[in-house]
Formats: sequence, C-alpha cells, structure tokens
Amino acid sequence: METDRRPLKIRSARWSRQVAKLLAGLGITPNQISVVSVAFAAAGAISLLAGGWFLLVAAACIQGRLLCNLFDGMVAVEHNKATPLGVVYNEFPDRVADSLLLIAAGYSVSMSTLGWLAALAAALTAYVRVFGASCGLQHDFRGPMAKQHRMAVLTIVCVATPLLPFGKRPLVGGLALIAVLSLLTCVTRTIRLCDQLKKNSAP
Repeated sequence: METDRRPLKIRSARWSRQVAKLLAGLGITPNQISVVSVAFAAAGAISLLAGGWFLLVAAACIQGRLLCNLFDGMVAVEHNKATPLGVVYNEFPDRVADSLLLIAAGYSVSMSTLGWLAALAAALTAYVRVFGASCGLQHDFRGPMAKQHRMAVLTIVCVATPLLPFGKRPLVGGLALIAVLSLLTCVTRTIRLCDQLKKNSAP
C-alpha cells in the first residue's frame, strides 16, 4: 500500500525512475537490492572503523545504502516486482544496516556505548512505526530523527571529520545527536500512536 511507503519526492525524479526501470529490466529483484544495502552498510562500517580519510568512503557507502532503500521499493511497486517475502526484506536489512553503521561509528570514536545506544534508539523508532501499523494505523515516518535524517547526519559528520581541525568531535557530536533525537522520535511517535488509537475508539 502507498501508505506503507516513506514519502520521498525523489521517487518522481526522472533519473530515479530511469534507474528503477533499468534495474527491473535487468531482472534484479527488490529483495536482492535490499540485501545489497546491507553490503553497502558493512563496507561503510569497515570504513568508519578505519577512520581518517576512509570516512569519506563511509559517507559514500551510506548514500549507496539509501539508494538501495529507494530502488528496492520502486522496483517492487512501480514495476510490479513485489514478492511474498518483500515485507521481510523491506524491514530486516534496514535494521541490520542501521546497526552496522551506528555501532561502528561508536567504536570508531572509542564510545561504543553511544554507538549501541544510537543503534537501539534507531531500531525502536522502527518498532514504534511497525507496531502502529499492526494496530491498524498508517506507518508514521515522521522525525525528528527518522532513517533519512539519521543517515544525513552521519553522512555530514563523516565528510566533516577528516576535513575540519576538530579531531573526531564532529563524529561524536553527530552520533550523540542521532541517539538523543532518535529517542525523542520514539516518544513523539508513541504519543501520536496513542492519540490516534484513542481517537479511533471514540464513539
């Protein structure tokens, strides 16, 4: 269903429609694209751990992961390539990719607890969204720190860290921001979920 999809203006861009058409024409399945997103995340995680100028590689891998997230849905929906297991491949690789990148970011700045906290908070934002859908509500993709926001912040700090004379502080700050605002996203989504459930049960 369209309400199950994250609203993205980029889907209507000519280049994205052409790439999705090409992928579908090559016989590449949405599930395969979803798995490739984990490979990008794993490469990004390794680059994060390597540090230094490899953080620029990590930034590129993060964007590669997001492009996979874009094209798996477009190939599935716009080109009728959805499979019965598509819902599994749509969610599970995302959780793995988030965890790989955020946990690796934590270890890269010698703050593993912060990385694990960010990964847990990211997973919980998705849990609240999916739980709301299981209650018959629409998927709530709002932030302030939804997936695209998390990856935007991580990309920016991966680029900024080797370029600016602040050591690893940009990466630490970005990771802390992701953790705090992801937890806030869990709270705001839960409040909205409860409000909607009460509204739906009202006579």
